[in-house]
Amino acid sequence: MLISTKTFRNFPCAHRRWKHEGHCALVHGYSRSFTIWFVADELDENGFVMDFGALKPIKSWLEREYDHTLLLDHDDPLLEDFRALSRKGAARIVAYDDVGMEGTARRIFNHVSAWLEQQTSGRVSVLAVESRENDKNSAIYVNEKYPNFLVR
Repeated sequence: MLISTKTFRNFPCAHRRWKHEGHCALVHGYSRSFTIWFVADELDENGFVMDFGALKPIKSWLEREYDHTLLLDHDDPLLEDFRALSRKGAARIVAYDDVGMEGTARRIFNHVSAWLEQQTSGRVSVLAVESRENDKNSAIYVNEKYPNFLVR
């Protein structure tokens, strides 16, 4: 098993965890970073697990989803209020099931995995994705095929 990683940094965005009973229910922001672990049994013709130059579509997707956006859960009771602000030009809303670090790591894993399957005909897989909200807090989603990846 051969592994390489790519980190994408400095995606300023805001989110809120509306179900939280504390301050996380308020809109707050971070400069998020994402690290993707790639795994393959064989290197490509250039000797790479993953040719990072081919990741421009992934970088563009991350920018569209996480650069100057307001992330909200699909079931946020104020979602329509925030969308009204978006229509007025005050925010760019991205809504999905779980905008926390854990849900974001899973979302990126699913997106990149599907893209890689098409791009590499299954030669490369995503081993794990780390979603980091700052230098203190992150969550990692690990491919179920490699449950012991982080076990030492």
